[in-house]
Amino acid sequence: MALISRQDKLRRFFDRRREWAVALLLALGVIAAFWPALNNGFISYDDTLYITENQAVRSGLSRASFIWAWTTTHTGNWIPLTWLSLMLDSEIFGLNPGGFHLTNILLHLANTLILFLVLKRMTGAFWRSALVAALFALHPLRVESVAWAAERKDVLSAFFWMLTLLAYFHYVQRPGLARYTLVFIFLAAGLSAKPMLVTLPFVLLLLDHWPLNRFRPASPGQEVSSAPSGTMEARQAKASTLKGLILEKIPLLALVGFFSLAAFKAQSAGGTMADVETLSLPVRAANAAMAYVVYLGKMVWPVNLAVFYPHPKENISYAAAIAAGLLLFLLTLAAVWPGRRRRYLPVGWLWYLGTLIPVIGLVQVGRQALADRYTYLPLIGVFIIIAWGAVELTSSWKRQKTILMPVAVVVLLTLAVVTGWQTGHWKNSRTLFERALAVTSNNDIMHYNLGVVLTEQGRFDEALRHYREALRIRPGYAKVHNNLGSILALRGQTQEAAGHFVQAIQSAPDDPTGYVNMGGLAAMSGNTEAAIEHFRKALTLDPNFAEAHNYLGMALASRGRIKEAVHHFTRAVEIAPQYEHARSNLKRARGILEKMNQGSP
Repeated sequence: MALISRQDKLRRFFDRRREWAVALLLALGVIAAFWPALNNGFISYDDTLYITENQAVRSGLSRASFIWAWTTTHTGNWIPLTWLSLMLDSEIFGLNPGGFHLTNILLHLANTLILFLVLKRMTGAFWRSALVAALFALHPLRVESVAWAAERKDVLSAFFWMLTLLAYFHYVQRPGLARYTLVFIFLAAGLSAKPMLVTLPFVLLLLDHWPLNRFRPASPGQEVSSAPSGTMEARQAKASTLKGLILEKIPLLALVGFFSLAAFKAQSAGGTMADVETLSLPVRAANAAMAYVVYLGKMVWPVNLAVFYPHPKENISYAAAIAAGLLLFLLTLAAVWPGRRRRYLPVGWLWYLGTLIPVIGLVQVGRQALADRYTYLPLIGVFIIIAWGAVELTSSWKRQKTILMPVAVVVLLTLAVVTGWQTGHWKNSRTLFERALAVTSNNDIMHYNLGVVLTEQGRFDEALRHYREALRIRPGYAKVHNNLGSILALRGQTQEAAGHFVQAIQSAPDDPTGYVNMGGLAAMSGNTEAAIEHFRKALTLDPNFAEAHNYLGMALASRGRIKEAVHHFTRAVEIAPQYEHARSNLKRARGILEKMNQGSP
């Protein structure tokens, strides 16, 4: 017995040393692959909404920002924990993008290590668990989630996903209210970072099947357990049937239901959900089928990755969609059919299919056909199939480890190099948007965004080309009409500029920007009354439009209506405290008003 005990201690000692060695290698791999991100800047695509132009985030942690985080549906999301995380970064790093990127990298590293730990503890398969974690850590499809500061919600929610899995494993080992409560808390935290975790109870049910082996159907007419009610044995027995396992998840499902409702309301209020008439159900279903297959293709051959993939809409190929659906059906059969003997197959495949459902496009949110970031958690299921399947397929080989280990190392090193290269495309907005245009077609969103960047750089001719190309793809693109018209107005081409502003108003009648631009054009031509009318119209659409208040104040001041001008300059500064032009105008107008008051009898 002493010899066995000594052998067990030695085995545990070497196992721990081996775990630490693999953890160190995983950490070095993540740091090496994503190190270029530390030198990347913010991207003028969502980073502005989430960070650089978000006053609540810019101001750091405070009582007011804390309340804002829990009550806002800004960007069409209810993600309070993500907002608090970004505020903490702002508090620590200011607006240094390297600090935000560092946090994303550290969260991704933590996710990798916890995934390795969870799989190793659940399955006891050391090297297969390490391979899954390494594929998750180094795959180029991870770049969008890690290198994009605005995607903090991906890596942060995944962190709580991994902690939920770890807590659930401990709960299964020794069921009890305290351990179940920890599972509940981690899931709630993850959902408050990103609602995509609504599928996690479903994944826990899959893990009950394999590798936790909790599903043991009772024989017909046989009692599930004769253990006294309330004991650990009784709780385990109740959770051994499918019904028991589902009932066990009821509190988690109720939590998911609450967050799903909150996410639906936030997206509806934010206008991010597509109108069913715009994207019909057949179009959305066809795109979903193709997206499942495209993600698998990008997993195998991760090239031509882009920050935005335009939706084909009515131009979608139904033949390709049917072929994709047939392939998915065959793959599902291949995974489920041998499921009793190879349970990792249905678990891994259903993990992939199920966790993508919230973002696969059946309920369309945004204008994209698919997005690399959506694969952050779902592809873990496929990586499990790859790791366990590779070992099983080569089990008869005499030199299995001698062959598999070098192959795995080469694959992982290749993925790490490609990931580092892909991270480099995120250096700044221009490099990212140019890359997207190089690998996609008819990408009006990227033409528009690149046009904005070029406009800010004063490269107006290039910006005009991209704006005109965006309008060729989408003629009713109001933002493009406004921006193109603004450049033309600066060049003195007022008639053509006015035409674009009118089209912007017609395309987006609820958007006040076109009216502000029309007002500016009228003011430039000396028609102050018309300018005032346009600015007032803009403010009826959006009373909190700081620029409209500022320009209206300028128009009123030019007519000698200083008191009214002061009111609007004041409102502009209240809405946007960093708006220097409005602050300067307010100071000047107050000075004039003070002199007027001093000169009055």
